[in-house]
Amino acid sequence: MSSTADKILDVAQSLIVAGGYNAFSYADISDAIGIRKASIHHHFPTKAELVAVLVDRYRQQAELGLKALQEQFASPADQLQSYLNFWQTCIRDASLPFCVCAMLAGEMPMLPAEVASRVQAYFHMLARWLAAVLQAGAEQRLFRLDERPEDEAQMLMASVHGAMLSARAFNDPDLFVTIVNAQIAKLLVEDR
Repeated sequence: MSSTADKILDVAQSLIVAGGYNAFSYADISDAIGIRKASIHHHFPTKAELVAVLVDRYRQQAELGLKALQEQFASPADQLQSYLNFWQTCIRDASLPFCVCAMLAGEMPMLPAEVASRVQAYFHMLARWLAAVLQAGAEQRLFRLDERPEDEAQMLMASVHGAMLSARAFNDPDLFVTIVNAQIAKLLVEDR
């Protein structure tokens, strides 16, 4: 992908995080980058195509990041904590104060099918990773699961994304930590 296409995707991502799918136009991207709208259409003929490519890129980056956590940390507890620390840092320094796919998920009924299916694919990927980490942690007696790993993964994912919403709503990055730490405390085996 060209550097112009990457710049377009970067700006589109920041606009989606700020306001969602319907809150930006090619004119907004054009103004931010200083290129003509026709140049954006050259790279991405439609907004749906632009956002579909963006979500694909976002999911691929997430997959690489999660794989790196598994390679860096042997302990499932450390993998999970590192994942949560990533979001804590992003929210605190406003580098990525909200998950792009979580923002888009709030608009699912209005999204074009090609975007919606990719958002769902992202959540399926994240849920599988979380379930695998929780299962491995339970097998190593690091986590205490009250439900199946898949169900616990869904609850944790909802807590993380809900914590992002609360941190944004109250303009309080520390609220993310408070909510997520309470969820993690429920999972950790006490004598760890």
